[in-house]
Amino acid sequence: MKKYRVNVNGTVYEVEVEEISGAAPAAPAAAPAPAAAPAGPGEQILAPMPGNILDVRVAAGDTVTAGQVLMILEAMKMENEIMCPRNGRIASVHVRKGDSVEPDTLLCVIE
Repeated sequence: MKKYRVNVNGTVYEVEVEEISGAAPAAPAAAPAPAAAPAGPGEQILAPMPGNILDVRVAAGDTVTAGQVLMILEAMKMENEIMCPRNGRIASVHVRKGDSVEPDTLLCVIE
């Protein structure tokens, strides 16, 4: 897996590209999970792109499972589901419905 930074109309995105060997083309991958980085005792869920928070579906203390929708982020008139990367408990939520976020804005922390 290789990481690249891509500049699209002045906005920088970080993408990961997997090199696949063999003659057969790879099937399209599902939309990536939100960028997540370890944060001490928990895992930070960061905004993958700039946009507006349309809905927050979790609260601090909620138990969550991998693949569960945590919140909806509207970007370029499209609704993007921010998915939970693993099972755990929501330690804190750092955004509210209606908030405007930039890339890498802390959305929530999972323990």
